[in-house]
Amino acid sequence: MPAGTLYRGREGMWSWVAHRVTGVLIFFFLFVHVLDTALVRVSPEAYDDVVATYKTPIVALLEYGLVAAILFHALNGLRIIAVDFWAKGPRLQKQMLWTVLGIWIVLMVGALYPVLGHAVRDVFGS
Repeated sequence: MPAGTLYRGREGMWSWVAHRVTGVLIFFFLFVHVLDTALVRVSPEAYDDVVATYKTPIVALLEYGLVAAILFHALNGLRIIAVDFWAKGPRLQKQMLWTVLGIWIVLMVGALYPVLGHAVRDVFGS
C-alpha cells in the first residue's frame, strides 16, 4: 500500500471534504447561537455573562474562522452548482476550484486586518 493520505481523489476530493467540514462547523455555530440567544428568555443576566465572554481575542479569532468557513462553503457551493448545471462545469471543475481558493484567500486576507485590530484593541486597549 503506498504511503500518503486516506483521500486520493486529489483536488475534487479535498474540496468535497472541506465543504462537508465547513458545513458541519457552520451548523454547530448556528446551534450554539440559538442556545445562547435562548438564554435571554431564561435569564437575562446569564445571557449578559455569556455575551461578555464573547468579547475576547480568542473569540475574535474564532469569529474569523467562522467567516472563513462560511465564505469557503458559499464560494465552493457556487462552484458545485456550476459543475452540476453548466455543460462545461465538469471539465473545468479543477480550474474553478483554484479560482474559488484564490478569491477566498484574497477575501480572507482582507478580513484579517479588522479581526486582528479588534483582538489587539481588546488586549491592549485603545
